[in-house]
Formats: sequence, C-alpha cells, structure tokens
Amino acid sequence: MIMKNKSENDYINRNVMEVLVSEEIDRQINRLPSNIKKFISPIEVATYALNRLPALYASSQQGYNKQKIRGRSEYSVKITQEVRKGFAAIQKDLLRSSSPLTADSGKDLDRDIKEAKAALQELADYLPKKDLTWKNVVRLVKPLLAELQDQDDAQANARKVRSRSSTMWEDSVHKK
Repeated sequence: MIMKNKSENDYINRNVMEVLVSEEIDRQINRLPSNIKKFISPIEVATYALNRLPALYASSQQGYNKQKIRGRSEYSVKITQEVRKGFAAIQKDLLRSSSPLTADSGKDLDRDIKEAKAALQELADYLPKKDLTWKNVVRLVKPLLAELQDQDDAQANARKVRSRSSTMWEDSVHKK
C-alpha cells in the first residue's frame, strides 16, 4: 500500500485556551438557575473571555497536551475570573440584540451593504431633505414619524368625539 504524504494544508493548529474557556463556561452555566440560562449566549461569554486571555496554540497532539496542562496550571484562576466577568458583561443588557457571526457571514456582506445603500436611497427619495446618511437617518426620520403619530392620534380622537356627539342616539330607547 502506497501512502501519500499529507500536504501542509492538511494540518491545523488549535488555540487550547478556547477549549479551557469552553470548559469553564460549561461549569459556570451549570450553576445558573434555568430562567437565567436561556438568556446566556456562551459564544459571547467565550469571546469576552478570550479577548482578555493569552492564546495557547498547538499544532501537534503533544503540544496540545502541554498547552492544556500549562493553561490549567498558569491560567485557571484568570480563566475563571474572565468567564465570570463575561457572564456579567452580557447579562447587563438582556434586551440587546446581536447578530451572531456564522461561517459564511462575510460572503453576504457586500450584498447586504448594497441592499442597505439602496434602502437608504429609496427612503431619501421620499424625504424633504435628500442628504440622508446612516449617521443622520434617525435625526431626520424620527420627527416625521412623530408628526404622523400625532396626526393618527388626532384623527382617532376626532372619531371618538364624533361618535359620542352623534344625534343618532337622541331618539333611542337606550338613552339614559
């Protein structure tokens, strides 16, 4: 049997710190009440912690094992602290929304940018001020929406007044 040599592209390297942080997140999540667990995004906690911890890369199984031992002995306290801080940081605003990155997030970015520019231009075509940008869109659109809301409220109140003052009920047997 002839064995082919593996090319350099067949090999990977791995940040062992990601594994250690993931293990710590699992430990800490298991201690949380179930009503809080549903609001936790482990990937956000991991991202927070990993941005504050050193990378421990390995490209061989022996190196991986050494880095794992090193990570646990030198950084276990720091890992625990940073994961705990990560939980606190993402729990501060439970109502915020984020769009998680996916493996193909970058592929659609150009298309999304073009669509966003087209939508902004279409909105600008309907507004009195044509110099609409993403920086000023809220400042320019919010007063117009508030004005429309005021008009809707005024129309609703006018309908209520008309129905109360209707003469249709004057001769009604239900009149008090």
